[in-house]
Amino acid sequence: MNDDSAVAALSALAHSDRLAAFRMLVRAGPNGMASGEIAEALSVPPTRMSFHLATLERSKLLRSWRDGRRILYAASYDDMRQLLAFLTEDCCSGNPEICGNLGDAFASNCAPEACR
Repeated sequence: MNDDSAVAALSALAHSDRLAAFRMLVRAGPNGMASGEIAEALSVPPTRMSFHLATLERSKLLRSWRDGRRILYAASYDDMRQLLAFLTEDCCSGNPEICGNLGDAFASNCAPEACR
């Protein structure tokens, strides 16, 4: 990941509706959720949620696919891992005791099937 990709991903997450949708999709796992379900669960109008989901998809944090008339979205776990790695690659300057065990923190906060 480069600086431009990281800035795009972080910018996409810098909105409360988008952050909530991304976190919901991370928890949902690789099968994802329909855009309408996400909008309803977050009490966001469907057209506004579609705009937010498209922003997250452009930043490569989500992937989407069509299932009949529905559009399903799921977190792009590989891209999420790349962002986390980018953010922590210089962590601690060779002093791991400063950062603690980030792997444990990540593993306790994600869907088990997605963190493999």
